[in-house]
Amino acid sequence: MIRRLCIFGVGLIGGSLALALRRGGHCREVVGCSRSEQHLARAVERGVIDSYSLDAVEAVRDADMVLLAVPLGAMGPVCTSIRDALPVDAVLTDVGSAKASVVHAVSAAFGVAPSGFVPGHPIAGTEQSGVDAAFPELFQDRRVILTPLETTRKDALDKVRAMWQAAGAVVEEMSVTHHDEVLAATSHLPHLLAFGLVDSLARMGESEEIFRYAAGGFRDFTRIASSDPVMWRDICLANSEAILEVMKHYREDLDGITEAVKHGDGDLLLEIFRRAKAARDRFCH
Repeated sequence: MIRRLCIFGVGLIGGSLALALRRGGHCREVVGCSRSEQHLARAVERGVIDSYSLDAVEAVRDADMVLLAVPLGAMGPVCTSIRDALPVDAVLTDVGSAKASVVHAVSAAFGVAPSGFVPGHPIAGTEQSGVDAAFPELFQDRRVILTPLETTRKDALDKVRAMWQAAGAVVEEMSVTHHDEVLAATSHLPHLLAFGLVDSLARMGESEEIFRYAAGGFRDFTRIASSDPVMWRDICLANSEAILEVMKHYREDLDGITEAVKHGDGDLLLEIFRRAKAARDRFCH
């Protein structure tokens, strides 16, 4: 049971977690904090949080769990603001998509990563953002990856694991480095491709006609290009090394497809398409 959960950034992820915990009776009180009072008032109106504060120090007072659900670029400033006010026994965790940058930001703000710090990342979300997009089933049967540090207390790790399990998630652990490599390939690259394709087509001549005749496949492939641009800018900058490595591999494969089309190599195209279909079908089923 969490006595007082303080959420910095009550949007899709933070809001959905709050709703799930409240519905399951796993949390007694939820306090929100951000720079927008209008946004926080809406969270109270929706029943996502019990109360809010625009003052970070006030928000973390008496909290036994603090969740950082802000863009990666804001992790450091938030931690700096609560550094001297975070209760000694409080557990600090996050939902950032690039773990090395979060660990660095938290360590820099506190001088050293607190023993109650448990880096985490829920592999769940939609292309929508904001508290109005939050819903309690978001994490049901979805994976949450925790990347505990050598200095992380076991009781803190257990409490964060229990929190996500109470929200319906399947919790796994891996190293910070491995997490960033895996997510660069499975999440960050697809978002880059979707954003890049939509932007490229939008800047072509007769772009209105192109989008007018776009079919369901185009909408499916580019859905994630409706995601929060600020969040994804921060992710790409924070995990640039791993992203560049996977992009290099993808560009080599894309060059191979380009050459197959150029030279009319139908056998190679069929081989690639069959291999891709088999892999996608295994993933879906």
